[in-house]
Amino acid sequence: MTTNNHWIDNSQQLAELCEQLSDATELAIDTEFMRSDTFFAKLALIQLSDGEQCWLIDTPAIDELQPLTELLNKSQLTLVFHSCGEDLEVLDQVLSVRPKKLFDSQVAAGIVNIGYSVGYARLVENMLQIELGKEDTRSDWLARPLSDRQKLYAADDVLYLFKIYKLLLELLDQQQRHSWFAEEMRDLQRIAADRREALDYYLRVKGAWRLNPLSLAVLKRLCEWREKVARALDKPRSHIVKDNVLLDLANIKPTQMSQLHQLDDWYSRSVKRFGEQVLKEIADVDHNNLPSELPQPLSRAVSDVMKKMRLSISEVAEQQAIPKELMCNKKELEFILRSASEGECQWPARLLDGWRSSLVIPALQLVIDGSDVL
Repeated sequence: MTTNNHWIDNSQQLAELCEQLSDATELAIDTEFMRSDTFFAKLALIQLSDGEQCWLIDTPAIDELQPLTELLNKSQLTLVFHSCGEDLEVLDQVLSVRPKKLFDSQVAAGIVNIGYSVGYARLVENMLQIELGKEDTRSDWLARPLSDRQKLYAADDVLYLFKIYKLLLELLDQQQRHSWFAEEMRDLQRIAADRREALDYYLRVKGAWRLNPLSLAVLKRLCEWREKVARALDKPRSHIVKDNVLLDLANIKPTQMSQLHQLDDWYSRSVKRFGEQVLKEIADVDHNNLPSELPQPLSRAVSDVMKKMRLSISEVAEQQAIPKELMCNKKELEFILRSASEGECQWPARLLDGWRSSLVIPALQLVIDGSDVL
């Protein structure tokens, strides 16, 4: 697309841009970043567009980014993303940006039944009949100078996004689903906040459900320790110690360095560097404050009920012209089934509030009422 693209690579230019955009109420935004052997992503570029112009902000070259943080955190500003999960994480980590108003075109496309989890290029093709090139999707965005083709690719990411945003607003209005979409945006912000905390990582370790309460307490403490170390050293979690090794440590509960050297899949160099810390963390676990055991996987009979639930959800989704994936997720179904198996069916908060309550709960309740294993 031929348009007004502006390259911003110094503090004065950025300050002037942020002043120029200070009264903006909506901007399309995208980020380019690299993440390989670090914990935190390396922000390489931020693209902004108001639909007419595009600004490519060379963040690594700019000393003073505070004006950009203040701009993107403005309460009146709606930031338009496509699939914003990683963008929100990077903007928070690097700039302390936590947008007050979000619009995710990928989510909106699902709400208006264009497609679930549709990619940006496909969405552009579907809505604007424009085919985007894919040559620069794997570019080294930290390398300088960027080529003209890279800059054009980066600009197109937000220029077309702004146009799609306007079209999606019209569709949400036509289908009277603005309130549905607003709920999804609140969920995205909540998920982003939960990700910042990362306090429940131990629950995601494969096989953690097999651990007794003491071993689970060890795993939880080691996960929290690793999180602090990984952030402090800016290294991936697996470079400190892998999940499967943490699980072994939780089971064995070693007290000596010699035991650590016998573990598979933990390199001796890492054992030497972190071993004493690990032993101390294990020794300091509070035996009087243990977590509850994690639930076991669903039985085959209950899993069969889940299949019926999914079929029921699919039928409702088809009737409502909305992707079934937006209705209810696997984690929520498991929560419902476990509570029903224990004698009192409980519903996740996301299903109790808003548009899902009148669509999802009645359909699932019929399945539960008709089951002889719950």
